[in-house]
Order: sequence, then C-alpha cells, then structure tokens
Amino acid sequence: MRRVGVSAEVVILLFLALITPIVHPANAADQPPPPKLKVGDVAPDFKLQYFTGEDLKDVSLSDYRGKKNVVVAFYIFAFTGG
Repeated sequence: MRRVGVSAEVVILLFLALITPIVHPANAADQPPPPKLKVGDVAPDFKLQYFTGEDLKDVSLSDYRGKKNVVVAFYIFAFTGG
C-alpha cells in the first residue's frame, strides 16, 4: 500500500522557495528609485517624439507650460500585438 502525504523533497523545495527572497534580497541597483513627485507638484520638463504621419517631431512640456493644460497618458502595450 502506498502512503499518501507530502514527501520530504516537496517540503524542502517549498521551504527553499519561501526562504530564498529573504536570504537573497533583490539588489538595490536592480530596482527603480521611488518617485519623487507628489500629487500637485509641478511636472519636470521632458521631451518626447510624436509621429505626424510623415516623420517624427520633437515636443517638450516646456512648449506648453503656462499656455495650455497637458495630459500625458501611457499605453504600455499599445501597438504591440500582445
């Protein structure tokens, strides 16, 4: 008759899976720095490129500062087919 239960190998693997992040924490250099902006802060200037239908043009936030409101939206998987 076969004994039903958790084998020692499974227990060891589960233990190692749980303890590995504690023993080997992620390198601080691998993680992005925390955001420095808070709600209501003035956005830093940045430059992006956009496609006009014929070629790429540069646009920066400073082009619109004090003239118009700007909303920036990022669609992470836009146009990737995934």
